[in-house]
Amino acid sequence: MRAVYATLLILALWTVDVHGLDKLVGLHSAIAVSQALPTIAKEAGLFKKNNLDFEQVFIQSSGAATAAMLGGDAEIALLGAVGVTRAYLSGAQDFVLIGTIKNILTHSIVARPEIKRPQDLKGKRIGVTRFSSNSHYFAVHALQRFGLDPSRDVIFRQTGGDVAGLAALTNGQVDAMAILTYGPSAIAQGFHYVIYGPDMRVPYAAASFATRRSVIARRPQVIGGYMRSLAEAAKIFHTDREFTLKVLAKFLRIAERKSLESAYESEIPAIEPRLDLRAEAIQAVLEEIAPTDPRAKNVKPQQLIDRKYLDEMERSGFYDALWAKR
Repeated sequence: MRAVYATLLILALWTVDVHGLDKLVGLHSAIAVSQALPTIAKEAGLFKKNNLDFEQVFIQSSGAATAAMLGGDAEIALLGAVGVTRAYLSGAQDFVLIGTIKNILTHSIVARPEIKRPQDLKGKRIGVTRFSSNSHYFAVHALQRFGLDPSRDVIFRQTGGDVAGLAALTNGQVDAMAILTYGPSAIAQGFHYVIYGPDMRVPYAAASFATRRSVIARRPQVIGGYMRSLAEAAKIFHTDREFTLKVLAKFLRIAERKSLESAYESEIPAIEPRLDLRAEAIQAVLEEIAPTDPRAKNVKPQQLIDRKYLDEMERSGFYDALWAKR
């Protein structure tokens, strides 16, 4: 599988294609509503509008996507910021975050019908995609809010992505699941929300744009075109429901309309309309890492952030003109 990825990436890394568009390879690390924005941009023709031939590759988990970027396989990625932050702390200080789609976590914990309250999760097996993943971080914080000790009161199981987690829940391999995209699908199968995450608004850089300072220096206009494309995609997400649902159905592989609408509606309040990147969301990532890597205590969120493109879109009037159109 890695050989297939490598072949795709090498083929896509030519700087300019035969049509004169700038080539750009991007990664994304999850099949989730928030990570569908590049697909919305592509379906709407926004990359071509901004002179880009954009190729997106899925590499599950922010850690693996970060490693691929370190290897030079891609120049931009949409991922949870924890992978890039860990790399930065380990010396890869060329990494930088330039915007975000979500500054909060919107996972939930779904469980079997007999588990009626958060306290009933004590002694139960809770599925998370991976240890140190967004879903794991959410589960830890959610359980603490309800008086449970995540290190002693529950048993965490790694299940892989949301689809695999839903299967593990259905097959009885776990009693509950910290889930994102497929929560409505779980509800349709008879499970229920024991903790509904979107209402908790847990700060976390859950879906951020990462690149490298050297890439910005070498290809500033290309990265700028990417960010403008995604800014327009965010506008479509918030204002063109039917087009967005059509793209999400394909991207998420959810055919059932009610589940698709539920997944979309639960994410709308969390999707940043202007791709703003908040320092408190990065601080939450640093605080998560600090117990196992004390170097995180000496890093400020601003060291990981470059607001160049966000500020340019604000200062130039791009955002005002974009949102003035209805």
